[in-house]
Amino acid sequence: MRHPIARALARPLVMAAVAAAIPLASAAPVAADSVVVGGFPVDVSKAPWTVALSSRDRFGGTRAGQFCGGVAVGRTTVLTAAHCMGENVLGAPPEQVSDFRVIAGRTDLLSDQGKEIAIRGAWVNPGYDPQSSVGDFAVLTLAEPLPQSAVIAMAAAGDAAYEPGTGATVYGWGDVTGGGDYARSLRGANVHVVSDADCGKAYPGGAEGTYSAASMLCAGEDWGGRDACQGDSGGPLVARGKLIGLVSWGSGCGRAGRPGVYARVSDLMRALDRNGRKAADGRQGTA
Repeated sequence: MRHPIARALARPLVMAAVAAAIPLASAAPVAADSVVVGGFPVDVSKAPWTVALSSRDRFGGTRAGQFCGGVAVGRTTVLTAAHCMGENVLGAPPEQVSDFRVIAGRTDLLSDQGKEIAIRGAWVNPGYDPQSSVGDFAVLTLAEPLPQSAVIAMAAAGDAAYEPGTGATVYGWGDVTGGGDYARSLRGANVHVVSDADCGKAYPGGAEGTYSAASMLCAGEDWGGRDACQGDSGGPLVARGKLIGLVSWGSGCGRAGRPGVYARVSDLMRALDRNGRKAADGRQGTA
């Protein structure tokens, strides 16, 4: 079975080769104004908890080494996708990547806005299954704190933010067309939460992946056109002012009937509790 298409950059970013480096499952046409795929520019001040993960040694300086996204749920705690921490992405375990940084408070990756903060520790969910993408999350501990205003609350199980049809926004610096056209400035795309039943129909198993409602969440539009894409992995999906998902995988980008799949934050919170870790200083951010 072919694995779901994860949305991290899989190797050092060489623009001319990126389409071959990161295959898409049946790339489809997307809107001409595509940003994130079907979105809009965002100033980071409007989404201050959205951060970029960077390694210039691994991915070059063209876009400040950005390869995945993340989200601050505590002053020194950033969540991202577990698959972003894989050796196939970073080239080594995260603790051995000497220039691994979180870029916070920066809209344009090549500006001097915000801060680049070293990683003091990385913890990958031991329940993560790279074959199925179940449990696709990791926790990064920063070497210095962010302001409390840069922290977002996480939505616990039962929160209305998870209700099907709820409007949500996904943020990132990833591919804006599905064809290897990577953004330099932060983008957002407005989508809607998709029901578990509809997502299960979209991804029933086989070549395009299997949806697991216990640990995953879908968001998109019936007609496609708005979605996260490669390079957005680990970035936030936000609804009703709370974090509900982390960009995980999908079939292509912005395809009709193939919504984006996210790590479900309520499941992530349970997993953190089971493993005896504080849910982020994230408890400080909950209302």
